[in-house]
Amino acid sequence: MQNKRLPLSLYRVLAYVTGVWLLLLMFVAMPAKYLVGDDAMFSVVAAPAGAEHWFGPESPLMLYIAVPHGYIYMAYVLVVLWLAIGRRWSAGRTVGVALAGTIPLLGFFVERKVARREQDAMDAADAQSAPARTAG
Repeated sequence: MQNKRLPLSLYRVLAYVTGVWLLLLMFVAMPAKYLVGDDAMFSVVAAPAGAEHWFGPESPLMLYIAVPHGYIYMAYVLVVLWLAIGRRWSAGRTVGVALAGTIPLLGFFVERKVARREQDAMDAADAQSAPARTAG
C-alpha cells in the first residue's frame, strides 16, 4: 500500500467501525440504561427476569460499549485530521467529516462520498505524475 493512501484507508475502516459502535451505543447500551428496568430514568419496560443487572443506571453495557466507542471515535478524529491535512481540506469540511461520526448512519454515507471523491483525486494525481507513454 502506498504511504499517501494510508490515511484514506484508515479513515474508511475507522468510519465503519465508529458507525457500528455508535449504533450499538444508541440502540443497545443507552436504551438498556435509560429505558429498561424498574430503576431506569425513563422506565418503559421491566428488565427480563434474571438479567436485571444488565439494565438500569448501573448497566455494564455502558462500560462495554460506550468506553470503546469513545476511544474509537478519538482515533477516527485523529485520522480525519491526518487525512484533512494531507489532502488540504477546508476547516469546514474537516469538522463536517469529523462530526459525521456522531450521528447514527450519517457516517456511512459521508464515508462513501469522501472515499469516492478522494480516490478519484488520488487516481487523477497519479495519472498526471506518471510519464506519458509514447508509441515507438
